[in-house]
Amino acid sequence: MISTSFGVMAVIGIIISYLLGSIPMGLILTRMMGKGDLRRVGSGNIGATNVMRVGGLRAAGLTWVLDMAKAIAAVFIGVAIGGAVFGAWCGFAAIVGHCYPIWLRFRGGKGISSLFGVLLATSPLAFITCGIEWLIVALTSGYSSLGAVVAFCLMPVLGFVIDFQMGWPFLAIALLCLWRHRANIGRLISGTESKIDWKWKK
Repeated sequence: MISTSFGVMAVIGIIISYLLGSIPMGLILTRMMGKGDLRRVGSGNIGATNVMRVGGLRAAGLTWVLDMAKAIAAVFIGVAIGGAVFGAWCGFAAIVGHCYPIWLRFRGGKGISSLFGVLLATSPLAFITCGIEWLIVALTSGYSSLGAVVAFCLMPVLGFVIDFQMGWPFLAIALLCLWRHRANIGRLISGTESKIDWKWKK
């Protein structure tokens, strides 16, 4: 009876986490700012990097925080249902929702900001480590995507070191985000990737 009850709650938790992750914060914010449909400007992505291109650093920062918040909420839901590791899996579901939102015909962002939300909620040490790494790489190279790719590779290593069971959802998140950044990786290799335009407001 207890096992069946947990199974039902786990499924509900995963679904709610996915739906939370599916909320397109960047798209909603830029429309509220009068910047139009984010999918039709810049790179067409709904994440914070494209928000920066059309709305400036302040708007991108707010988008980043909101995308982190929905992942954090998903982790907390999972923790309440089944503990820290299940919380990380719910965080993974939120990132799947961010990348493939049902509301936008499964065309969403690339998961980096929501990934940091999962890290903050599950392992502040991993959050700080990956955050410092991203800042150093992004600021020195000018490529946000390069910092992100390094963070994806670092994340599962940290997960397995901190808690072996936590390493598996961290690995799933890293592989998903690497897949979502495959075009960026190709452009980095070919030298055609766009650099960050650091402007406070547009």
